[in-house]
Amino acid sequence: MARIPYQPPDLGEPRLVVEAIRQRRGGRLLNLDRMLLHSPPYALGWNRFLGAVRGDLVLSPRLRELAICGVAVLNGAEYEYQHHAPLFLQAGGTPAQLAALSNWEQATTDDRRFDPQERATLRLTFEMTRNVRVDDETFALVKATWPDPRQVVELVGVIAAYNMVSRFLVALEVEPE
Repeated sequence: MARIPYQPPDLGEPRLVVEAIRQRRGGRLLNLDRMLLHSPPYALGWNRFLGAVRGDLVLSPRLRELAICGVAVLNGAEYEYQHHAPLFLQAGGTPAQLAALSNWEQATTDDRRFDPQERATLRLTFEMTRNVRVDDETFALVKATWPDPRQVVELVGVIAAYNMVSRFLVALEVEPE
């Protein structure tokens, strides 16, 4: 049970904030939104920021969703995982790859299930999530994998953003719908 009661699913005010969130969500409010809406300014900023992270990046959706699922597994954020595992599969990921995330050490070197970009994504996700600091070897691998600095910045940003999301979800015990 969530630690703070959710706002009602039919919440109408503040109208502009609720409408912006409903528009991004296809007309409904998720439990995450209903929790965020306890602070309308925070909910609006979150919606804009994560809307950009999810929809405006050049980073591959498959790699974005792999990183998000990895963060969810590492942080025990079941809500995040349940929402993003299907998106990873839609973006071309496999059920075997999702299952492999339960063993991080093996996943980061598993060249049968993960290609070099995916393994670099997993290493960076693990180090940013568990250690915060990324070792030089891993960062050199990431830079060699994505020579375009924009993609490196976007990948780091996705991992950082979804660490924020998972920590919010876990701390408030937001439940999957």
